[in-house]
Amino acid sequence: MNRLPEIPSLRGRVSPEEWQMRVDLAACYRLVALFGWDDLVYTHISARVPGEPDHFLINPYGLFFEEITASSLVKVDHEGRPLLDTPFPVNPAGFVIHSAVHEARPEVNCVLHTHTLHGTAVSAQQEGLLPLSQQSTFALTSLAYHEYEGLALREAEKARLVADLGRARHMILRNHGLLTCGRSVAEAFQAMYMLEAACRVQILAQAGGSGLRRVPQEIIDGMPEQMREVTRGQGSNLVWPGLLRRLDRRSPGYDA
Repeated sequence: MNRLPEIPSLRGRVSPEEWQMRVDLAACYRLVALFGWDDLVYTHISARVPGEPDHFLINPYGLFFEEITASSLVKVDHEGRPLLDTPFPVNPAGFVIHSAVHEARPEVNCVLHTHTLHGTAVSAQQEGLLPLSQQSTFALTSLAYHEYEGLALREAEKARLVADLGRARHMILRNHGLLTCGRSVAEAFQAMYMLEAACRVQILAQAGGSGLRRVPQEIIDGMPEQMREVTRGQGSNLVWPGLLRRLDRRSPGYDA
């Protein structure tokens, strides 16, 4: 039988702050799998280690997202070099994108990248994301685009990606997929939930034919304030505890 290697627990061997970030990031990987946003092993979520601004956590390359645990996450530097012993490699294409965002945006502590079918379908459309749904209005308040340059292996692409992202929280990678970033894992996940939902609605609406109604720009402009009001100022922290409870029921073990 093809078994996972034994992974010693890092609980108590890293700082409490790093352990909590590991638990949140492992949960995020499991949630991406649970929501059907994964693409075998070929996308990535990264998180900055608290108190160590130049160190990051990323997935062990080769594990499926539903297999990832807090202890199996790989701790790397800006060059993607592992800082702790690990039996797993790091995908170089994955960390090029993530290291670029983390380096340019010190307030960003989590970067989430997907290749979902609906997200990639919208990324291939000339107009990109359209204002067709309530979900789209959240993403459109802070959305950027980056042209496709092939697999993200070249250092030279980092400067162009960062320039295109600017201060946005959501990005559509043309002909490639979606990217979100946040001050926390919860914030990056909720941003991806809204962007992915907006893409799914768009593809479904377009399948119904012409005559699509667009949300007026003045409504989009007011959505950040409405979002703060509806979440009572809690933002993504309103839903994150419930998402963890769902994981505890459906995919336990992420916090090992």
